[in-house]
This record gives sequence, structure tokens and C-alpha cells, in this order.
Amino acid sequence: MATELLSQEAVFPIEGMTCAACAASIEQVLNRLPGVQARVNLAAEQAHLDYDPARVQPRQWLESIQRAGFDVPRRQWVLQVEGISCGACTAAIEQALQRLPEVTAQANLATSQVRIDYQPALVSEAELEACIRKLGYVPFQQQELKGRALHAKEQAERQAWRRSLAQVVVASLLSLPLLLPMLAMLWPGMPDHALPRGWQLLLATPVQCWAGAGFFRAGWRAIRGGHANMDVLVALGTGSAFLYSLVLVLWRLPGDLYFDSSAVVISLILWGRLMEARARRQTTAAVRSLHQLQPEQARVERDGGLVDLDVGRIVVGDRVQVPAGAQIPVDGRVLAGTSSVDESMLSGESMPVTKAVGSVVHAASINGTGWLRVEVTEVGADTLLARMIQRVEQAQGSKAPVQRLADRVAAIFVPAVLGVALLTLALTWWWSGQFSVAMIHAVAVLVIACPCSLGLATPTAIMVGSGTAARMGIMMRDATVLERLGKVRTMIFDKTGTLTRGRPGLRSLALAPGQTRTQALQWAASLEAGSGHPLAQAFLDAAADEAIPLLSLQAVETVVGQGLQAQTPEARLQLGRLEWLLAGAPLPAWLSRSGPSDDGVASWVGLSVDGHLAACFELMDVLRDDAAQTVQALRGAGMQTVMLTGDRPAIAAAVAHAVGIEAFQAEVLPEGKADRVAQLQQSSQGLVAMVGDGINDAPALATADIGIGMGSGSMVAVETAAVVLMQDHLISLAQAIQLSRATLRTIRQNLVFAFGYNVIGIPLAALGWLSPMLAGAIMALSSVSVVGNSLRLARLGRQAPGRIRVHQS
Repeated sequence: MATELLSQEAVFPIEGMTCAACAASIEQVLNRLPGVQARVNLAAEQAHLDYDPARVQPRQWLESIQRAGFDVPRRQWVLQVEGISCGACTAAIEQALQRLPEVTAQANLATSQVRIDYQPALVSEAELEACIRKLGYVPFQQQELKGRALHAKEQAERQAWRRSLAQVVVASLLSLPLLLPMLAMLWPGMPDHALPRGWQLLLATPVQCWAGAGFFRAGWRAIRGGHANMDVLVALGTGSAFLYSLVLVLWRLPGDLYFDSSAVVISLILWGRLMEARARRQTTAAVRSLHQLQPEQARVERDGGLVDLDVGRIVVGDRVQVPAGAQIPVDGRVLAGTSSVDESMLSGESMPVTKAVGSVVHAASINGTGWLRVEVTEVGADTLLARMIQRVEQAQGSKAPVQRLADRVAAIFVPAVLGVALLTLALTWWWSGQFSVAMIHAVAVLVIACPCSLGLATPTAIMVGSGTAARMGIMMRDATVLERLGKVRTMIFDKTGTLTRGRPGLRSLALAPGQTRTQALQWAASLEAGSGHPLAQAFLDAAADEAIPLLSLQAVETVVGQGLQAQTPEARLQLGRLEWLLAGAPLPAWLSRSGPSDDGVASWVGLSVDGHLAACFELMDVLRDDAAQTVQALRGAGMQTVMLTGDRPAIAAAVAHAVGIEAFQAEVLPEGKADRVAQLQQSSQGLVAMVGDGINDAPALATADIGIGMGSGSMVAVETAAVVLMQDHLISLAQAIQLSRATLRTIRQNLVFAFGYNVIGIPLAALGWLSPMLAGAIMALSSVSVVGNSLRLARLGRQAPGRIRVHQS
């Protein structure tokens, strides 16, 4: 099926999955539908569909999922609606919503709220909102309602976990007395306190019929849907042991009872699922923490006053005021005020960022000591925080190519295990002549087989890796990018704004005899204080770094094409081109010894006091502090580094030499960058990545195998890139490579463990070398071990950027 035909996406939860076989069977039935490409994430319990609406309808995939023995749970949603004024309004909204498939709605005139019950597989929240907007009303979800919904969901999860804990504790307590005969066999000196048969039946029945009922229900749904999963294996294994023992008790037949095996196996597997659920919940912690960052209210200028509004009611163009210490509620541009803003929750950058008039601020960041007046530029799903959440959820819900092998195995795993169990039963019965022995061997085979570990091996690593990347300020588009990034062998850098800051800075200062650095910087920065020239900020930054106060200069005059001049009570000051200041005179001796050079790399600006040259400033684009460290780390990891720039050859050579890049090309036009990337793709032994920040980098970012954008760059570059570095640290690139390689390594470890466990465990169980109880314990721990191994990736997010070391993969 051609991917370009698929034009829409649907994401919805799926209920009833317990193992990789479940996810694989759902994918199979969905992918049989015309125009559908489905990915099912066991760890997130979600289905992601790309589909062609002209070829398939939502009800078709819902019916396919239900026929397979699973379900899509309904959802309830409460929306606040602006504009409801009478009963006719509520009736119109209810009627319009209820025309959508399987939607029921109740509109409340008193609260201006609409309570909606809907099927997420058939209709999305965006469609529900669009339906209301078409009627002329404005729907929004109050932040406090979002917070309550999130809290309610977490409460429900905790209650479900406590119910499961109570169930497994009761099952374990009932199973313990059944272990006495086994303990007597392990320790010959221990007296045999085997329980009477009636007591064994009494203890085992609640475990089998109450604690283990979930396995039988899920197994029946699976069989009814035409597939088999782990629940089928557990139900068949424990059910066989229980029924065999029950027959011996009811008909008073001789033989060993296996109530202990069935009860203990159920208890162990329930313990394993409990620990697995707790561990799996940690893999989604990153998204939950991002949701909790969303601000609730904003102080908005309306009708000449200030009102507190829910952020959902703010529109582009509104002006909001943010007092010191408050959370910035919107994405916008500063109209008035100066402050330092903590953006660590979005970028991972620990140092506050100075914001002044014209600066861009983002929702969820924390205002520092100053007051800010902000004009809203982005709301709702367009804010940086919302895009981050969307990217992380998209990455966590996607499927890495390395998972394909596990998916193919999972699709045939359970039928194969059932075949092995039947073969074990037949051969052992024929060989030993004892049905009870053959049955126990077959039960052990059914119990030890674990498709869950196969199903969790890749998605848990992807989810933890994506969440860790988000906490590190690295946004990745999907799991494919997270996997492929570690395979990059050629890294191409743009120069301006990527290796450099993209703005000039003071490189050196030559002084005339009798002049001081502080005085020269004070005069120059004071002259440039009101200038819009690109070089002005370099003087202001240098003065700010050295805590030099500015003078209040009056009547600063601009001499077009030359520089600035002003008259102070003490002196006449001029700042600008050396040719203008010298007026044909030769360079003074103190300056001719130290420059200026004509290499074309730096800009030279002179300062004249009362007609005499007093200082000469060398300005050039400032390298990022960690540019050389990043290049060194990448080269140490076996990568080729290349720089492409539209700047002059002399500047390109100086920058490349300073950061340690071995190959560069100067005076390259935007389309030329894309062509050069394509050439490197043909000659490189591995993948080619491009790092850039500007609009002119977008073609090259799109051409590269992986485009990497700087979060501080243009929106075009950010949207084009598959990876976005939100921090203002280039070393985040090395962190991203390290995380990608660690994630891929973890996936491989998980798959080796999952495959190896089953390859070794199933034959041992078939030969009778593993009892059903030991098999159940090992099986329960296998999934927990896979999830635990994935959770180790979170430690990378706590590693300091300066300590990053990227090793060759």
C-alpha cells in the first residue's frame, strides 16, 4: 500500500491486551482493511492508524478489533462552551454532537458545560470541538478540569493496582499451605504435613476461580477472536492441572494432586503482572510530567482592566501580564519589562534566560524577578509545550524497525507453544506411561512460554528513551529516528547559528597608550545603546559581561555608512569604520603592531576621542562554547564531520580549524547544501545527518537521512527536522547520539534476553527439568526484567552535558 495515499491519523486506546501476541493479532486484523497501516503499542496500550478516509471508515476498524476479542473503551469529556445563552443553544449543541457516530451529549445552560460520552475509535476530540465551533460557539477545556481528569485517572490506576495487590496477596496466602508437600520433598528430614484432599480443593478453588478468572476471560476473548495469547497458555496450563486434580478428588481415584501447581503458578504470574504494571507505568512518566506543566490561568488585559481567564479562552493577539515568580501561561513576545526566565522544564537549560522587549517566551516557563507584559502569539496545540507533548507521544507510540522480527515471532509464538505442549504431552505419556507426569510437563511448557517479554522488549525501551530525551531537551519525531540516529556516520554542520552563536562578539581589543579597557568599552557600549546595527549587541554584551555601567549620552548622531558620534561634557566620541576615523592618516604605531588583519574573518571598529584613535575592537561571530567539545566527541565516536556554509572561505576555514572539523565547503547556496548532502549520502558508509538552524538549511535538513534542528533557530528548520535540540547547547547533539545508541543497545539486550529465555526455558520444561511453579516464577520475572532493563535508560537524563562521552557503536 502506498504511504502517500494515507492522509489521516487516528490514535485510540485498546482494552484487553496482555502480551505481544495480542498486539500482533490486532495489527494483522487492522492491516487487512483497505487503506490502513496500523501500529499497536503493547506498553502504551494504544493503536496508531494511518488511513485513507476514502477507502475505510472508522466503524470498520472498531468492528475488526471487537471481532478479534478486544475493545476500545469509551471516554467521557467535559467541555466549557462560550456563547451558550439559552435552552435553544444547549439543544442545538446536543443535536449536532449526537449526529456523530456513537456520541451522547448533555449541555448544561447554568454551567455552560457540555458533557460528552464518545467512542474514541469513531470520533476524535478535534472533531467534537469542530462540531461545536461550526455552530458558532467556542469550546475549550478548562485547565482545572484537565488537572482533575489527570488526577482522577491516576487515582483510578492506583485503585486498580491496590485491588490487584489485594487479589494477589489473598491468592498467595491461600497457596502457601499447598506448598507443604513440596517442601517435605525438598527437605527429607522435614515431616510430611500434606493437607487432606478436601482442604487442598478448598484452598485452590478460590485461587483458580477468583484470582485466576481474568486469565480465563481474556483467553476466551482471544480464542473467540481467532487467535491465542499468553492468557490462553496460562488458562490451559493451570486449568489442566486443576481439572485433573479435581477429577481425582471427586471420583476418589488414586494419584498425585496438582492443586499446588495451579494455585502457585497463578499467584506467581499475578505477582509478575503487578510488578510489570508498576514498572510499565514509569515508562510513561515523561508524558505525564509534561502534561502537569501546562499552566491553568492567565491575567489578561480585557476592556481596560485585568481579568483572570482560563488559558483555553485566550486568543492570539491578547495581552497578558506576568508578575515576578509566576508561571508564564502562553507563548508570546515581550512588549514591556525585563526579567530572567527559567526555561529548564522545556529546554533542560539550567541557567535562567534574560528576556527583554522583543524576546520570545513560552508557556510553562517560570518568570524570575521582573514584570513582563506579553502579546500572545501561539495558543492551544500550537504552543511549544503542546508540540513537545505531541512529539513525545508520537515517538513513544511509534514502532522501531528493529521490532519487526519480534512482531513476526510473536504472531506465531502461541500456536507454536501449544503445538510443543501437545507434543510434550503425547511423547512423555508414551515414554513414561504416566498421564499425570506427561500433563505436568505440558503444563510447565505452557506456563514458562512468555510472549510478553517479546512484546515489551522494544516499546518499553522506546518509551523510556523518548521520555529521557524529552527531559534532556531533545525532541525526536518517532521511534525510527531514535533508532537510526545512532547509526549516523557523517555529521554535517551549518556554521552560522549552529557552530556559532549567529551574532558577533568581541574577540579582542587594542588600546592606545593611556587608555583603559573599561573606559573604552563604556564609551563604545553607551554609543551603541540605542542602535539597531547588528554589531551593537556585541558591545552591549561585552559591557554586561564585565558589569560596566552605561553612560547616558545625549544627541547620538548616526553617520550613514560610517558609524556613530556624540558630544559629551568631557569629550567628543566617534565609533565606526577605521577609514572614517583616520581620514586618510596612517595607522598609529600601537595599532599596526597588533592588527587589524585583512583575512576577512573579523570586523574592525575603531573608537575616536576628540579626533584621536583611542581603541580598536575586533568583532566576529562567536563560536558556541561547546562546539569544539561536541565535534571532538563525535569524531571520537568514529563519525566524519563536515561543515557547509554560505560564508566566505576565510571565515569558514577559521571556524572549521577552531572546532576541529576536517572538511568544509564555503559559499554554498541553500540548494547547494542539499546537493552536497546528497553527494555525501552516496559516498558515506552509514547514514548522513545535517544540523542547521536557518530557513536556508531546510532543504538540506529534508534531504539528509536525519535532519537535526536547533530549537533557537527558525520555525521552518525546526518543523523540517526529525530531531530538535531545545537546549542552547550543541553538546545536546552528542547526548542524542549517546541516547540513541544506548536505546538500540537496550532493545537488542531485551530481544536477546526474551528470545534466549524462551529458547532455553521451553525445552527444559518439555524435558521435565522445570516444575510448573518454577516455570511460572521465571516467566513472571522475565517481563519485569525486560522493563527494568529499559528503565536504566532514564539514568542518561541525569548525566551532566559536560561529561558526555559518545562511544563507537
